[in-house]
Amino acid sequence: MSAAPPSPAAGLRAALQNRTARVGVIGLGYVGLPLLDAFVGAGFKTIGFDTDRAKVDALRDGRSYIKHVPGAKIAAWLRDDAFEPTDDFARLNEPDVLLICVPTPLTDARDPDLSYVEGSARAIAKVLRPGQLVALESTTYPGTTRDVLLPILAESGLTAGEDYFLAYSPEREDPGNPDYTAAGIPKVVGGLDEVSGELARLLYEAAVVKVIPVGSPEVAEACKILENTYRAVNIALVNELKVLLDRMHVDVWEVIEAAKTKPFGFQAFYPGPGLGGHCIPIDPFYLTWLARRQGLNTRFIELAGEVNTSMPEYVVGKVIAALNDATKPVRGSKICVLGLAYKKNVDDHRESPSFELLRRLGELGAELSYHDPHIPRMPRGKRNYPDPPDLVSETLAPEFLKGLDCVLIATDHDAVDYETVVKHAPLVIDSRGATRGLEALGTVVKA
Repeated sequence: MSAAPPSPAAGLRAALQNRTARVGVIGLGYVGLPLLDAFVGAGFKTIGFDTDRAKVDALRDGRSYIKHVPGAKIAAWLRDDAFEPTDDFARLNEPDVLLICVPTPLTDARDPDLSYVEGSARAIAKVLRPGQLVALESTTYPGTTRDVLLPILAESGLTAGEDYFLAYSPEREDPGNPDYTAAGIPKVVGGLDEVSGELARLLYEAAVVKVIPVGSPEVAEACKILENTYRAVNIALVNELKVLLDRMHVDVWEVIEAAKTKPFGFQAFYPGPGLGGHCIPIDPFYLTWLARRQGLNTRFIELAGEVNTSMPEYVVGKVIAALNDATKPVRGSKICVLGLAYKKNVDDHRESPSFELLRRLGELGAELSYHDPHIPRMPRGKRNYPDPPDLVSETLAPEFLKGLDCVLIATDHDAVDYETVVKHAPLVIDSRGATRGLEALGTVVKA
């Protein structure tokens, strides 16, 4: 008499332990590709899903569109038969594990937009089979895995915790940070049930430095919201302080440098022209939306959001005032925005405040240009800048700088020679503190 086949949980457990499980990643962007890197590095075979055929074609050719996951690495994955990209979502039943890494933006009313998560869940439900583990990594509000994902997956007719398994583990990517890769960042994991939690823990333990199991998906979801809201609130604090100290002619960056010499009780955050990236400008609004549904107000968090959202207007006001002091109107002035990425030394332009600065200056009639060593051409289809000019990154040669009326530093990339910028540009508006110590070389206005 033949032995009974192993249960779905036992079969997946064995495949995870001996690393024969195939890992599927849905969404091949700034979260999905680094995550694939971690699992390929751990010896897993992987398959990547994306609706964007151009991304899939690029990956099939061994080309990368994300700087910190170079094309040579992707080509090696392909050569070693460790990775296959596809836009065929009917193949979602092939991997043993499905990790959802899709965007979770805001609607125009600043409510959560879970359409990408819901679309991924519906595609999975059509082909979901026993023995698969589904883990959501996209940033979202507490309750999403249980209240949104689970009902859609239930349409498959399978039972979570018995036939298939469900968990939440928030992404913690920090693009451009050379000290932490996806494999080197601890993973918080919350399973829908005990078995789902155990299997998710086994999965991530095989690929990342440390796993922190928590009692439910809601705890893991709230953990991610807390991490990013913490940053948003503290950035709002220094942004508001910057406005005050500027009026008092006190250098906020010097103040922060002095404060961070305290060896306890203080962590340095830095002001800027607004918030960027996929998480920090968005996550606090997920939390305030959730609070309203619970009949509560998160006044502190909402105020921080208002402060950060107002910063592009403040910076543009500094540009207007500085040009006015030079007897020049914004209309017709040649203004170069330095930096399109949302943070230094990356090519990630998601939610970058630079686009809002460009939009506002363009509406005022400025003749615009930009420089960004990591973004050679102006991205198209930005939500907050739907019809950007067709520009390419300018070279910051002395002749180009002398022909401008103003340079606005929006992102403080290390690759930029700020001494050359200050020496040759007639006027520099610095919203990042990039020109500290160079003020005597030219006309610099801090913003």
